[in-house]
Amino acid sequence: MSDALARPAEAGSSAPPKPNAVVAVLALAGIVVSLMQTLVIPIVPELPKLLNAEPSDTAWAVTATLLAASVATPVVGRLGDMFGKRRMLLLSIVLLVSGSVVCGLADSLVPMIIGRALQGLAAAVVPLGISIMRDALPADRLAGSTALMSASLGVGGALGLPAAAFIADNWNWHILFWVSAALGAVAFALVLLIVPESKVRAGGRFDLVGSLGLSAGLVSLLLAVSKGGDWGWTSGTTLVLGAAAVVILLSWGWWELRSPQPLVDLRTTAKPQVLFTNLASIALGFSMFAMSLVLPQLLQLPTQTGYGLGKSMMTVGLVLAPQGLVMMAMSAVSAGVTKAKGPKVTLMIGALIVAAGYGLNIVLMSEVWHLILVSCVIGAGVGFTYGALPALIMGAVDPSQTGAANSLNTLMRSLGTSFASAIAGVILAQMTTDFGGTALPSENGFKVVMAIGAGAALLAFLVATFIPRQRRSTPTGAPAEGPAEPAEVGAKA
Repeated sequence: MSDALARPAEAGSSAPPKPNAVVAVLALAGIVVSLMQTLVIPIVPELPKLLNAEPSDTAWAVTATLLAASVATPVVGRLGDMFGKRRMLLLSIVLLVSGSVVCGLADSLVPMIIGRALQGLAAAVVPLGISIMRDALPADRLAGSTALMSASLGVGGALGLPAAAFIADNWNWHILFWVSAALGAVAFALVLLIVPESKVRAGGRFDLVGSLGLSAGLVSLLLAVSKGGDWGWTSGTTLVLGAAAVVILLSWGWWELRSPQPLVDLRTTAKPQVLFTNLASIALGFSMFAMSLVLPQLLQLPTQTGYGLGKSMMTVGLVLAPQGLVMMAMSAVSAGVTKAKGPKVTLMIGALIVAAGYGLNIVLMSEVWHLILVSCVIGAGVGFTYGALPALIMGAVDPSQTGAANSLNTLMRSLGTSFASAIAGVILAQMTTDFGGTALPSENGFKVVMAIGAGAALLAFLVATFIPRQRRSTPTGAPAEGPAEPAEVGAKA
């Protein structure tokens, strides 16, 4: 890889004239994509009737999005490094709009699954947006901007749930997808008009074998984790998929270490700063998703249980919505702490706040305001941590590897959420109480899941202590007067 390919635009290319507009558009694109995670939640119980299919089959409308996102995120990130991050960002949004249109026209299971898979293929938008910011923005704007972009994952999910519930309650369910298609089209037009293309290129040849191997390994792993509860954790299908995932991923790692132009540079990934940041990301993804599983159920269970609050899905959305606003607000605070103390400290503070939120939830879970408070505290911690993660990653990798590195970090968070769903599902299925002949998750079951969520956050804190101390607190972007060579960042003290 030549120096010319690895550096930002040469002199003569001007910095973006409106960095505020670039940040706003990229954050909007991230929010639109994250809406896909909560879009179908209000209609999941109704999907069997709406699509004339079995509940076990309609669950693939959620699983397909998860699998497609896991495959697309690292692959599209690498393609962005090679052929242009803005180009891949636009392609991802096109896939999102296409999937929304397919779902908007769907009246049966197969097109619904296809459309949801297409939506999942857009999951790389957030890591691509963060990578574009590194290449395009002035250095003094980078910490706050990347923190906001990273937080958009949670913001879109939190704000999307009440909006989706409102639409599903008042109009035909297809409107959900037509609205998402319209938002995607707006995001596409704004990116096309405002966001500049990065001139940082990795060059080289795309690692097709590596991409197929990683995709096969991830699909096998996530199918085993996400469907193991339905198939049985000791069933032949689950065990075969789990074993296949181990064999495929080990073989993939062997291939990547010997490939001259790998899909994922495992030697870079093994750097302490990248390795421990990714491990912390898995724990944080687990911790954050535990809340998403517990709070909605507590709010919706009947009051006769003694701990359920008997609220509607619309109320659930309104209770969780402030969390998204808190995350957005905390992204600015996170950036300030990162500039002053470094992203490692920011990450550790955020992990402790998340753990404290779960601790509160164990003792405060009997009133709606209790759950609003808990979700806001956890949201504040997530805002801190998600703002620090991209700074840590970009502080340790070459600019030409930013897309792939950020995408891999996003994938690590997604793996954490998948494991959280599986483990919490097992716990809540085993710790039940009888309610009129129906087994419902018990109060102690919820408390155990919350305790595990707190433990996962504390594990993230512990892992973060192993991240090497940095001299520079943020990755270097282009200075205010124009692009320049990126300075070395992330060096050990």
